Amino acid sequence: MARRSVLFSPGDRPELMRKAPEAGADTVVFDLEDAVAPARKSEARSAVADVLTDAAFDPDAEVCVRVDADAATAADDLDAVLDGDPRLDSVMVPKAASAAGIREVAELVAARGADLPLVALCESARGVLAAEEIAAVPAVDAVAFGAEDLAADVGATRTEGGEEVSHARQRVVLAAAAADVDAIDTVFTDIEATDRLAEATATAAQLGYDGKMAIHPAQVEVINEAFTPDPEEVEWAEKVLAAREAADDRGVVRVDDEMIDAPLVARAERIVERYRAAGGDADI
Repeated sequence: MARRSVLFSPGDRPELMRKAPEAGADTVVFDLEDAVAPARKSEARSAVADVLTDAAFDPDAEVCVRVDADAATAADDLDAVLDGDPRLDSVMVPKAASAAGIREVAELVAARGADLPLVALCESARGVLAAEEIAAVPAVDAVAFGAEDLAADVGATRTEGGEEVSHARQRVVLAAAAADVDAIDTVFTDIEATDRLAEATATAAQLGYDGKMAIHPAQVEVINEAFTPDPEEVEWAEKVLAAREAADDRGVVRVDDEMIDAPLVARAERIVERYRAAGGDADI
């Protein structure tokens, strides 16, 4: 399953939640945390539950709910959204700060009769420093990086280049890779700056991220394109894997003018895997 684009939709806006999958995101997240004012929490829970249990709501996208960071409030969120037979695929845990906290949410989900993977959002100093142990929790299927909350937590000033969060950004993707789970990059807050979004997303892909969070439907196409290998990359990867297959037990093979060893084979496998996950039809 691809998670190139992860689109948030406010939990108190049922009309937006129903339309969210039309943007083409791989994952849609119905938000019961930051996007909902405390006074509208009960209304939002009911709205999310209504959408999830509507028989007409059956999108191709992964459907996720972001619960509250507080465990007691998260339990109430889960009571609401797991009632009945919801069309729900995963749960996002915001402000993840420890493996113990993630396990607590996993237990809350299981206690309600559900078997759902968790997306852990590391967006504080504690969360980033604990990213490796968080990613290793068995229930965790993806780790996301939240730069805006992290900057606020440590008192950093956000800049266009993002130098102030670059170390944390790389630490989270390393933690995800070590645990073999998806890594989802931070949101890009300037909705109108499409060119800068494309650059930021390309950088995330270069760092090893599998996808990026989006706060507006208009961002989805740009993000999907950046995380979908282009035809030239796929052609190279197919050549490499075909050469490796024909090379018997040789450790190094030649493709065109390039000597290919194990790291480049692994890169080729990743390109083909990403292409197929995005709906492409690779020959290998």
